[in-house]
Amino acid sequence: MKLRELSLGPIIGATAPTQIRLFGRGHAELIGGQPRRCFAVARIKPLVAGGRWSSAKIVKMNPNFDVTAVVVFEGLLPDTEHAFQFGVAMGDGEPDSLRHTRLDWSEAHEGTAKTASADAHAPRDIVFGSCRYILRTWMGSFFDSRGDKTFGSICEQIEAGRPVDQMLMVGDQIYADDLNFYRPDEHLGKFYERYRESFGQKHIRRLMSQVSTCMTLDDHEIEDNWPEKASTRDWVTKYPVAMHAYLTYQASHSPLFQVTDGRLSGVPTKLWFDYADGCCEFFVTDSRTERRYDQGELLGRTQLDALKAWLSNDSGRVKIVVTSVPFFPDPRGQSRDKWSGFPVQRSEILEYVAEHEIPKVVFLSGDVHCSLSATLTQRNNPGVKLISIVSSAFFWPYPHESARDFQLEGEIDAGDAGRFDLAVEDLVYSGDNFTRLSVTPEQVSVEVYQRKGERIGPPVVHRF
Repeated sequence: MKLRELSLGPIIGATAPTQIRLFGRGHAELIGGQPRRCFAVARIKPLVAGGRWSSAKIVKMNPNFDVTAVVVFEGLLPDTEHAFQFGVAMGDGEPDSLRHTRLDWSEAHEGTAKTASADAHAPRDIVFGSCRYILRTWMGSFFDSRGDKTFGSICEQIEAGRPVDQMLMVGDQIYADDLNFYRPDEHLGKFYERYRESFGQKHIRRLMSQVSTCMTLDDHEIEDNWPEKASTRDWVTKYPVAMHAYLTYQASHSPLFQVTDGRLSGVPTKLWFDYADGCCEFFVTDSRTERRYDQGELLGRTQLDALKAWLSNDSGRVKIVVTSVPFFPDPRGQSRDKWSGFPVQRSEILEYVAEHEIPKVVFLSGDVHCSLSATLTQRNNPGVKLISIVSSAFFWPYPHESARDFQLEGEIDAGDAGRFDLAVEDLVYSGDNFTRLSVTPEQVSVEVYQRKGERIGPPVVHRF
């Protein structure tokens, strides 16, 4: 049987020292009014002397999830490049019948993916950012590819010899509400269309097929400032389909889903998760869907307690907290949408870091359509310091935030932990950008690049 090309993907999702997850979309075809069966077929081999192809893994591409699937490879070599092939088989049989069929891989996607490092001292190179807008009007999509140039610039850096261990996309991967109250997305098919267009453009598809990519949502995957204006109807109509699409295209290939017997298993009851790679470990928060404005909670109690336990686990690694909205600095004036709108929970985190003197804490965020790097230092104990790095937007065709929109000096009250002094380490860049982090156990170096690849100013180095 000749395998067909994927219609979308592959996306290299979560990697662990012995595991790689690959996401792909097949083809939606009908026979007699019913979806034709479609299967993801993939194999892998280590790029080392004597490396051999694994047997083909075959996973049903479920029409209930837009004909997508995640193939999980386990038992791999740590911190090692692996070659893979990934194609689609159409048929009316069961997966077992394909296992006894000679497969023609000539049209399957061929690529490489690298497993994570188990070495807690291994340096990591990370690219991150958020907010990638694609222009639509009441007339429909204009197939706007301007934002795709950002991902082309990252690909060019990789091809020029600057590898990336992983990419973090920290919110607003789609704008389901770009027309606001006029025809916002409310039906599952419309959300799927957004993802197919966003992830199907040339450069982002090329980038995600060669770099492990981790994603989390912010508001525009549902609607602007969700759930501040949500109606009762929104919670039972818009929200369920937005989350179904999010789980399909962003969360399915993340560590959120457990793996049992080589396959994804179970239905997640939360959207936050953690993982490690080299000298870094990550806590990817759900900073959006657990909000309770009446209780002053940005994170649910279970998530906040899990974050605190993770912060104090004594791993020795750099603690990277991914939160879609900035932990600091604060916008000028009152904002219920950022961490400044939830001062009690923010103070609780600062108090916990101060009490346990937790080192190497770095917050990564997007949302505010600019880039900056800042620190908070406890006044009574300068050894307690937190770092905040903001990178946004990948592409936003309208005016961006600037330095005048933020409180860039002063202090933050941390309750029992006293005062923390704020310092902004570089200029606020108001333009489309992405950020590269070079992380070692001793420091994180921050480089900001504009959309077309030119670096903005010198690197900023935060030493731990």
